[in-house]
Amino acid sequence: MMDVVVGRRDGTVRTTTVERSADLTTLRDSSDLTWIDATDGTASDLHQLADAFDIHSLSVDDVAVGGRTKVEEFDDYTLVRVNSIESGVATSDPTDDLRGTTLGLFFGSNWLVTYAADPVDAVETVRTSVARDHGHASVHERGVDFLAYRIVTELVEEYFDVIDDIERRLERIEAAVIDDPSEATLHEINDVRYDLLAFRRLLWPTREAIAILALGDVGHVHEKTRKYYRDAYEEIVELVELTETYRDLATGSRDVYLNTLAMSTNEVMKKLTVVATIVLPLTFVVGVYGMNFDGSPYNMPELGWTFGYPATMLGMAAVAALLLGYFWREGWL
Repeated sequence: MMDVVVGRRDGTVRTTTVERSADLTTLRDSSDLTWIDATDGTASDLHQLADAFDIHSLSVDDVAVGGRTKVEEFDDYTLVRVNSIESGVATSDPTDDLRGTTLGLFFGSNWLVTYAADPVDAVETVRTSVARDHGHASVHERGVDFLAYRIVTELVEEYFDVIDDIERRLERIEAAVIDDPSEATLHEINDVRYDLLAFRRLLWPTREAIAILALGDVGHVHEKTRKYYRDAYEEIVELVELTETYRDLATGSRDVYLNTLAMSTNEVMKKLTVVATIVLPLTFVVGVYGMNFDGSPYNMPELGWTFGYPATMLGMAAVAALLLGYFWREGWL
């Protein structure tokens, strides 16, 4: 079952559902603006739509298989393949490209077909908005190319939600790098870097595709609608720039983390060096006084002295105290 939104010439909007191919053919031949929404559809729905609207088999494969955003123009329609993603995505796999559901938009002279294997929030939002605006003449007057633009720009807003989520994560990371540079912080930095890399791979072909709709010579996009696609193009450019900026910030946070870790290691090494420096002369004294050769005329006279042991211990304590005082004054402790 597929949802249908019909924008009539008198400005009214009618919503219904269809199941049969004959109904789809009738809608295709209607003079009213017709939008058939088959998101959360099946492969059977896609082939049924292809038969009713003469959609090329290559276009069917493009939408069924999915992939990067693209625009392809045919004689009777234009295909726009885009990808939806959700805010709050956090991945740890650098091969994950952040693409969610692949959405195909086919639009001809007065009809629009949207298909996706799973529900797409952007489509649902636009369809609800159009169905609610009864009596709004712009649905029919502006055409299916503008209707497709509304879906595309709604997806772009979802992209902004994703970049906002990444920005919040970066703010937490920057605070953690200073306050608590733990191993978990490094993992989160790497997760954000992977997400930004994947987001960049999603945005670049999207920018190219929207540029074709905004600046190219696509026959099914009217001149009056291109200005709206140009606005969407500028938003995608802004997203690309933000992604590059946040990648630099994530890399900077990683560098700060590594520098902080190196400084912490240096502090530990400094303390160990102080301890070793203090222990070294004491070890020497103990080693010297441990060489007791019975009956030798070269034995140290202190070995037979009653206060030799306390005196040696006091001398070692004095040496340790002097070294501690020196290191304290130099700021090593």
